[in-house]
Formats: sequence, C-alpha cells, structure tokens
Amino acid sequence: MDPDMDAVFRALADPTRRSILDALFDHDGQTVQALCNRSPEMTRFGVMKHLAVLEAANLVTTKRVGRTKQHFLNPVPIGEIADRWISKYAQPFTRGMVDLRHDLERGPSRANTA
Repeated sequence: MDPDMDAVFRALADPTRRSILDALFDHDGQTVQALCNRSPEMTRFGVMKHLAVLEAANLVTTKRVGRTKQHFLNPVPIGEIADRWISKYAQPFTRGMVDLRHDLERGPSRANTA
C-alpha cells in the first residue's frame, strides 16, 4: 500500500484528529490557540502533537502570519482515499440505483402493456 495513504488512514483513525479537521472545515486558518480553545480538556502540547500527525499526512497545511501559524485543511488526501477505497465499492450500488430510478421514471415497459 502507498505509505502516504497509510499516514492518512492513521491520522484519520483518531477521533481527536478528526475533530480538529472538522474544526478547520468549519473555520479554516485557525491558530493552535484557537484549536486549543475548542478542546479545553487537551493541553496545548497535545493539540500540537495531533497537528503534527495531520501535517505529516498532508491533511493540514500551515502558513506563518507574523508570530502565529495558521492551520488549513487540505481535503485532497481524503478525496484520494474516497476515489481509491469508496468509489470502486459504491459504484456498482450507485449504478444499480440510477438504473432503478430510470426504470421507475419510465413506467411500465412496453412488453408488459402489449
């Protein structure tokens, strides 16, 4: 398996890291302090450790602004996982649902009405 994808799966396995990603989805460009304020039960060091794992998996990017560092969600690795692991399994199911919808919209077949 691709080591980059392994890092993404490992990063997403932790509920705290998923919560950080949700926070960045809601409001991108947050500082460590802003993320700490959302999780008062965690220490600043704990939040920074989780951010380091997310950065290593390329799920979070950073930008320095003066003395602070802003954190931004990078959804590309998640999209790659969806393409690789979800789409190929869901595709036959969704194809069947689309075909069923078209059949229902068309109504009874002409063979049944003759």
